[in-house]
Amino acid sequence: MATDAHDGASERSIDEPLHIESESHLDEVTAEYEVVLVDFYADWCGPCRMLEPVLEKLADETDAVIAKVDVDEHQQLAGAFGVRGVPTLALFANGEQVEQHTGVLPADRLRDLIAGYAE
Repeated sequence: MATDAHDGASERSIDEPLHIESESHLDEVTAEYEVVLVDFYADWCGPCRMLEPVLEKLADETDAVIAKVDVDEHQQLAGAFGVRGVPTLALFANGEQVEQHTGVLPADRLRDLIAGYAE
């Protein structure tokens, strides 16, 4: 786990996207942080690359944690979430999945989704 100069890291967000390494890692992240937006992506996916700077900005501007899952590296994890196309975004609030969207959503729509679950 990366070290951070901030105390109480679980009470604040991470200001850059966090790459998920396994299903258990995703479970830990969604349990630890209040709002987590999971981006199921692929390096070869044009829309995924377009979405990347939007997600980086949201990670910096919002209290949500942006988690990234490479579907080529983690096919079983993507399958467990029913990911059939990329990008697919899954939103977790208080450890529970509350939304899932396939395709690129505009930054303001993503910001509104996050704000709807952040306290």
